Amino acid sequence: MVDSNRWGILYCPKRGLGTSKRWQKIERVLNEYEVQFDFIQSETTGSVDRLVKMMINNGYKTIIIVGGDSALNDAVNCLMEVDKETRDSIALGVIPNGVMNDFAMFWGFAENDLVRTIGWLKKHRVRKIDLGCIRYTNKHNEKCHRYFLNCVNVGLVAAIMDLKRKTRHVFGSRTISFFSSALLMIFQRLDYRMKIRINTDTIDRRVMTMCVGNSIGYGQTPNAVPYNGLLDVSVVYHPQITQLFEGFYLFVKGKFLNHKSVHPYRTHEIFVDKAEHAVVGVDGRLMKTPVGAFKINVEQEVINFLIPE
Repeated sequence: MVDSNRWGILYCPKRGLGTSKRWQKIERVLNEYEVQFDFIQSETTGSVDRLVKMMINNGYKTIIIVGGDSALNDAVNCLMEVDKETRDSIALGVIPNGVMNDFAMFWGFAENDLVRTIGWLKKHRVRKIDLGCIRYTNKHNEKCHRYFLNCVNVGLVAAIMDLKRKTRHVFGSRTISFFSSALLMIFQRLDYRMKIRINTDTIDRRVMTMCVGNSIGYGQTPNAVPYNGLLDVSVVYHPQITQLFEGFYLFVKGKFLNHKSVHPYRTHEIFVDKAEHAVVGVDGRLMKTPVGAFKINVEQEVINFLIPE
């Protein structure tokens, strides 16, 4: 078993293999802060799950993910598989290094400020945070679930976020990649027949997109916080084409909820009885579309997360 003060660091490269200049910069700052750590690099996106489990089994009490929202998602799902006593003994932290780093940005961790980020992490300020959970049935009729830190998207924006992950490598800019993805999606299906139950309301109509946010939800649930035991929900009806562009503008400006086609809610759980042909994204990554109805709820204060001072 390792020393309890020693960090286990999982480095997830943005693209390709090999230790990059980015890691060399991170390593230099870690050494300046005299942090004791063991470092391992993920070979592929699919290896994150295996490597986090290995760190947990080897007794690391501080696990730092150098990666983005998808890598963090894998990490929290691994932590939720172990018993509560083990999970409560581990603190999870992040050094932003992904295509999308929205959960890190929520806390103020900036990709280009390693000194401040690692300085905050070394102070080891822990906060218990909530996780959302989507519970669904797969095509093999098996009951499944997946936890999320940021959000679940159903419909158009789930497809846009998937394209954004791909076009970000081409365009670099978050805003340009989002707009290019959105323009491509205009030529695809724009709305889906859904039946959704939220609190006392039942929505049974065509819906363009829905975001269920435990955090800011890539700008769609800007008031959500991962520590109040509640989920924020934004349901967007199908706007006219001119309103669609207005919606994109408000999205970029952080005023998404001001659009008249957006209907916000706050709840502990949401039931999706029907979402015909709508793709589902969890923390920015597409998942296989659930078969039939599914439920999304929140589990309060289940992960120790390292936050700024």
